[in-house]
Amino acid sequence: ITNSQGKVLLIDPCLEDNPASPVKVSHLKRVDLVLVTHLAFDHLGDTAEIAKKFDCPVVCGGEVKQFLLKQGVDAAQIRTLTWGVQLLVEGIRVRSIMSRHASMRLDAEGNFLCGFPMGFIVYADAGVRIYHSGDTAIYSDLKLVGELYRPNIGLISCSEVEKDYLEKHGILDHYASEMNGDEGALAALWLGVEYALCSHYLYPKGHQDIDKFVSILNNRTSDEGPVVKPVVLEAGDVFVYPPQEK
Repeated sequence: ITNSQGKVLLIDPCLEDNPASPVKVSHLKRVDLVLVTHLAFDHLGDTAEIAKKFDCPVVCGGEVKQFLLKQGVDAAQIRTLTWGVQLLVEGIRVRSIMSRHASMRLDAEGNFLCGFPMGFIVYADAGVRIYHSGDTAIYSDLKLVGELYRPNIGLISCSEVEKDYLEKHGILDHYASEMNGDEGALAALWLGVEYALCSHYLYPKGHQDIDKFVSILNNRTSDEGPVVKPVVLEAGDVFVYPPQEK
């Protein structure tokens, strides 16, 4: 996310181990803030390397902090929070939102770390509120999140990461707890966002959950309530808000 002041914010930056990403850590020129939703390898990603390279703050849960400390990140860079807490970091307000998921991992010494997974609302600019779902399962309080905080944009996990990628990391017979296409579309409607950006995939083409997510939202009429526009990006694409007229 880059705001109008040029501040650069990353959420769950998994770049080096992401075969779809054309952007690697060496390509990054500026990072002002990193947010981490939970400890899973594909979400913590390259946070430690980025934090050390740019000496930037990291906002995360306490269990993520402990993991990052073991990876050599300075404690002074790490700001912890849990559900409901707001922080103002680098001039950007961040609110932690509950995620129905898990955040657990063994550190390098074999210690079991466990904490609160989370989503975020990022107040990127005046009038611009971005909701990031993390890996949450669907839950009805997302309606309340929409009613209270009125996000414009939703970055919504609506699919399971491709199975061959998970199997490469030893995750077999995985049944996703993240939202699928139906659930993600319903969450977007509950949140009342203007734009719902699909997330949690490598390649969108031919992905059944993404196709379903898009179809549900595109076939909704204004008579049924506010229209939510689905957005599907390839890795490396850019979405501009508000969209520029062609």
